Amino acid sequence: MGWFRNRWDGSDDPSRYVVCVRRTDDGKAAGAGFVLGPDTVLTCAHVVNAALGRDMLDARPPGVVEVPVEVPDAESRYDSRRYPARVAHWIPPRAPDGGAVGAGSAEWLGDLAVLRVDGPAGGLPPGPPPAAMTAGHKVDAWHGGGRASTIARLTVAALHGPLAYLDGEPTGMAVGPGYSGSPLWCRAEQAVVGLVVGHFLPDGGAGASLALGFQSVIRRSWAVPWQAVEAELRPLGVLDGVRPAPVEPDDPAFELLVEAIEDALPSGSGRGDCARRLARLCGVEPGSDVVPPSPEEFAAFVLTHPRALAALTGILRRDNPRAADRVLAAGALSRTPRLLSAAEYTDLRGLLRTIPAAVLGRFPEAVRAALPHLAARPGGDTVDALLDHLEGLPGDGHASGDERRVPALLRVMEYVGALCPDTQRARLRIWADGVARRLGIERSALGERRYDAQEWARSARGRATRIRVLVQVAKAGRGRHRLRIWCDEGTGPRQVSTESVKSYSASEAAREVLRVLDSLTPPAEDERPPLVEVLVDRGGLNLPVDEWAARDPAELVPGVLGVEFPLVVHCPELLRRNGRFVARWRTRWSRLDSGKALVVSEPTDRDALYSRLVNQVDTVRVSVDVPPGPPRDRIVQTCLALGIPVVMWDRREEGSSHSVRHMAQVATRELPDGVHSYRANAQANPPEFPGRPVLAWADADRTVPRLHLSEPQEGP
Repeated sequence: MGWFRNRWDGSDDPSRYVVCVRRTDDGKAAGAGFVLGPDTVLTCAHVVNAALGRDMLDARPPGVVEVPVEVPDAESRYDSRRYPARVAHWIPPRAPDGGAVGAGSAEWLGDLAVLRVDGPAGGLPPGPPPAAMTAGHKVDAWHGGGRASTIARLTVAALHGPLAYLDGEPTGMAVGPGYSGSPLWCRAEQAVVGLVVGHFLPDGGAGASLALGFQSVIRRSWAVPWQAVEAELRPLGVLDGVRPAPVEPDDPAFELLVEAIEDALPSGSGRGDCARRLARLCGVEPGSDVVPPSPEEFAAFVLTHPRALAALTGILRRDNPRAADRVLAAGALSRTPRLLSAAEYTDLRGLLRTIPAAVLGRFPEAVRAALPHLAARPGGDTVDALLDHLEGLPGDGHASGDERRVPALLRVMEYVGALCPDTQRARLRIWADGVARRLGIERSALGERRYDAQEWARSARGRATRIRVLVQVAKAGRGRHRLRIWCDEGTGPRQVSTESVKSYSASEAAREVLRVLDSLTPPAEDERPPLVEVLVDRGGLNLPVDEWAARDPAELVPGVLGVEFPLVVHCPELLRRNGRFVARWRTRWSRLDSGKALVVSEPTDRDALYSRLVNQVDTVRVSVDVPPGPPRDRIVQTCLALGIPVVMWDRREEGSSHSVRHMAQVATRELPDGVHSYRANAQANPPEFPGRPVLAWADADRTVPRLHLSEPQEGP
């Protein structure tokens, strides 16, 4: 086991690997899960939905909410401790075609949630080792309540792609409600080979039913095999470093670290004292109170425990700063060590819990402002996924000579702090100062980033977050449309539509959107009308939604959407299908106030336009002054796919683009209101304002909900 030892190994009692996910309302078990890493728990997405009181198959990300989880205590065999957790990665239930899961479906794909747990400073108890599932495996599962007596004995009957079917033994416990998310412990492999998702019920049961009799489905359940879990999580980076490989003797980081430890801690007693302090900080047991670890054992632990390097430099920094710098330099050659020590990471998560939800909702915006050239993030924009990504990034390029660079995470936290009330800002700065001291970063270097953040926040406050209403419009036959509507007051979209299958005429749809807009109460300090953002697929970019009018003989005014409110279109499909351009889109958006505008006035070949725009990240706005038809549509869609955040054209069927020329004098950020004003003038005076402007607006600082081709049906 080595000198540094885990506090416990649950293989003799694998029920201790089970984590309980509890409901937020009554504290009862919603389901199970198990530990993936020192601060990470894996469960089913529908277990999180149950914990939050949502529909089981709700595909919407939960947002910045806390879910209570109960983890076995490393110090006691029979106790557990409850901690708050947030969703870091959300893989919602989905149908095989990628769409919503239909009502009454007995099987689905996805359905995983990775939770970040605000646990003890030393980390959670170690999780179980994983292994691939095969047919015939004998496996055990447990209820989320965590009691060993709930063990259900199962056999893997068959694997069908990403699904596995399990048969229970005729006696003992059967898998049922509360078992979802349980690890499937294989006795032969001494490893977890998947997790429980659901069970089958005969026709007339309370869950997902099949048209079969009771004898046909007795004790049949289904699961996600570990190989399918890996396929879902590996692209998100979740499994990176969860179980680091043993250090190779010829690893350059290992050789340099051994030398640095030998020089910094030449005496056995000094090395033993330091090792015992390090073990305590990292939540592991020291191997001896007398015999120290060898320099090789010491270095191997530092390169396999993700937070040991940071903790070691913290121990060395005060009395031996040069040794701390040597240790950091050696550790930088390895991909395993994280930026923060366990205590620093725990403190940061605690501070983030005190920050207002409105500020946490702007965390992605702060990241883009602090790091405008940051590449696309595979794990998404949740706070915890961003923290994972930021911890692995190097410092910025503002250092000179031997000065240590400011890590990306510290820079971002300065930008987040600049958005916070005074008390939270001060606490974040004290935290950042402590990390900077431990890393040997000059105070002046951090002060420069702090000043940049203050200037950005001052500018951002001048552009207060605008209320918006998001309307997904999908065709539902000739002249009919289906709607899904969300409101976003600055903390993210919340769905307000209730209909799932109803279709609307243009007039009925306008009336429904106006009904939602009438229900909003803009803040007193913001006199701007809400922004209406119409979410369409590529075939709906020219839908005249801005011209839809709620015509009702009983009303005094017609209620034209684009005349009463600034209305833009957004096509998330084009960005999602061309994800490699997301980083360029974010960079362009960060330069919205200083970037260049391009006018395309002649039909142009797609390849020529691609070559011209693909790497021009200073081009933030394209005006398409080309007659209607397929060439113009290709130009518009190519611009949007390449990550141009603002694209404008005129829907008129003849003549030149009057509105495009007219709006050329309006600043890019003011275009939604400028187009709104133009439409009002066109309604009042068509001869002078003959255009029918369309504005595609892709705001990288505001999130859009996950879209489906059809509304998810209510599941059991």
